[in-house]
Amino acid sequence: MSEEKRCGFVALLGVPNAGKSTLLNCLVGAKVSIVTHKAQTTRVRVRGIVTEGVAQIIFVDTPGIFATPGRRLERAMVATAWTEAGNADLALLVVDASHGIDDETQAIIERLKQAGRPALLALNKIDLVKRESLLELAGALDATGAFSDIFMLSALTGDGVADLRAFLSRKLPAGPWLYPEDQLADLPLRLMAAETTREQAFLRLHQELPYALTVETDEWRDLTDGSARVGQTIYVERNTQKAIVLGKGGAYIKTIRMAAQKELAAALGRPVHLFIHVKVRKDWVEDRDRYRDLGLNFMS
Repeated sequence: MSEEKRCGFVALLGVPNAGKSTLLNCLVGAKVSIVTHKAQTTRVRVRGIVTEGVAQIIFVDTPGIFATPGRRLERAMVATAWTEAGNADLALLVVDASHGIDDETQAIIERLKQAGRPALLALNKIDLVKRESLLELAGALDATGAFSDIFMLSALTGDGVADLRAFLSRKLPAGPWLYPEDQLADLPLRLMAAETTREQAFLRLHQELPYALTVETDEWRDLTDGSARVGQTIYVERNTQKAIVLGKGGAYIKTIRMAAQKELAAALGRPVHLFIHVKVRKDWVEDRDRYRDLGLNFMS
């Protein structure tokens, strides 16, 4: 008699730059969430899908949680993270072992304890920490009583990730799979394309400017030769920001477009013709429709 199928959701939580998106990509074995060196990169809820034996694990990469969200977008991102944690079958807190327990991580731990169900802990970036310090940190986190199980891993090198994946596959409830076996992510193509371009903008623009922009995919056409024509708009809040994104003689936007086009072509497995415009939309962060498209609660 074959073993009964299992399926469930695992929410990845953590402060900005804990490595949640890198871990998600490592767990899935493919790039499904954008990764940059800047904090608060993840804005949308990204689902990565893993088939492990008879289990289908649906990982939810949530926006980073920080203590004092100010703008509406930040509040919506934090609210979304906690909503996903409450709805998931399991909550996995990702902690950067090289940073230890800061005030924001402590605040997350306290809220997890208040929820009344033990969470899982992934101590990430263990390749950056000496063994003695790592064991001391693990002991301190275990003493909080918030976690049923602790895993030590490196999302960058993959060390320990397979053990976590196997453990999760055994802990999910019995039930039918929600996605085809070969599907790796649940993100609409238009939004995936917009996120790809936003990632390239984050990587190439400095200081606070990336947080002042958003990307929308306005056009998607599958052409007769098998390629795709994709039209996008990068929205910023001020004319001075527009000038920076464009760069002298359009140099910056050309670099962003070419890099995003290459990433999209690789992800889709076919040629992509990407066209990007840059426009000013004052206070786009107060646009209710934008929040709906991103899967965020405008009222947060």
